[in-house]
Amino acid sequence: MEFDDSVMIPRAHAEKGAEHKQRMTLHCQQCSAVWGDSFSICGEVRSMDSIVCLRVTNDVVISDVLESGHGGELAGCIYSALKCRGCCCAVGKVIHSAPWRLASVRSMFLLHKANTSCYMLNHSSMVTASSLTFDLKPLGESMNKSGWGSGRISDSVYMQPDYNSTQM
Repeated sequence: MEFDDSVMIPRAHAEKGAEHKQRMTLHCQQCSAVWGDSFSICGEVRSMDSIVCLRVTNDVVISDVLESGHGGELAGCIYSALKCRGCCCAVGKVIHSAPWRLASVRSMFLLHKANTSCYMLNHSSMVTASSLTFDLKPLGESMNKSGWGSGRISDSVYMQPDYNSTQM
C-alpha cells in the first residue's frame, strides 16, 4: 500500500463531519504561554511524538535558522526550530522540505507533546499532551473549518483529531 512508509494513514470508516469532542488550548509546560487551540490541531505524528497544527499563536517563535536532518525521522529534511516566546524552551519544528513520507506535514507546526500541556475546557483541568491521543480524520474538512485551502484533499487521507485521553 502507498501509505506504508508515510506518516499518513489510510482512511478508516468514521462519521464524516464529526465535531471536536474535546475543546482545549495548548500551553507551554514551563511558563503556561498559550500556543494554540483544538481548532488548529489536525493530528499527530506518533513517530516524532508531535502534535500537528495548522496555526499557532504569536507565543510560538519560528527560528530564522534553517537546519538539516541527517539521521532519524528528520533525515533528508530542512526545518526551522520553534521556541516559546515566554521562556525560550523548545516547542517543536516546522518542516520546509521533506522526503515524500513527511510531505503531508510540510509547512505545518509540529509541537513536541513532551513540552505541551492541554487545558481541557469541558473539564476545567490541565493535562499533559503526552497523555492524549489525537486520532486522525480528513484534512480537507479540517482545512475548510480553519479557513485554509479548498478542501480538495484526497478522501483517503486522515489528519483531523478525535481527542481520546488515556488519563481521563
